[in-house]
Amino acid sequence: MPTKIAVIYYSSTGNVHQLAAAVAEGAASAGAEVRLRRVAETAPAGAIASNPLWQAHVDATAGEVEEATPADMEWADGYALGSPTRFGTPAAQMKQFIDTLGGLWFTGKLANKGATAFTSAQNTHGGNESTILTFFNIFTHFGAVIVPPGYTDPLLFAAGGNPYGSSTASGGQSATASEEELAAARYQGRRLAEMTTKIVA
Repeated sequence: MPTKIAVIYYSSTGNVHQLAAAVAEGAASAGAEVRLRRVAETAPAGAIASNPLWQAHVDATAGEVEEATPADMEWADGYALGSPTRFGTPAAQMKQFIDTLGGLWFTGKLANKGATAFTSAQNTHGGNESTILTFFNIFTHFGAVIVPPGYTDPLLFAAGGNPYGSSTASGGQSATASEEELAAARYQGRRLAEMTTKIVA
């Protein structure tokens, strides 16, 4: 049976979506069965429409990526969660999804699984590390086994050397992750799948 990996993310203008797709690709390259899912958009339509990049991304992914449910987390042997940083923490949309997982948490169905995180901010020091560390707090409450990339491959240095998880600085634009950052995200997905396989075994 292949290891099952859920890559669940929120993205407003497409940067985290890019990383999520790369994480999923990396996990699949390690032989994992992968579910790529986006969390529900909760922002008002007017707020989305006020930003053409946001509206374009919502429209592009509406029929392309399935919406995440708690069942995806229960199904998975390991999971990767991604969100843009909002004042140094995950976006409200991702937090809303996490808050639906209480039943799974209470019954121990999120525990003993590999877990990793990725993010994006407008600039390099815009809260990327603190957002990922906030995810680590959540994973600790789940009883998950945190799988950071660390410094386990030289390609991580080319992407900026973030040992906590993949990240990109958007500069306020859409889908701007560099090939080095995407390579780091693919590596992170592969490492999650490989380490989760060991946990399952």
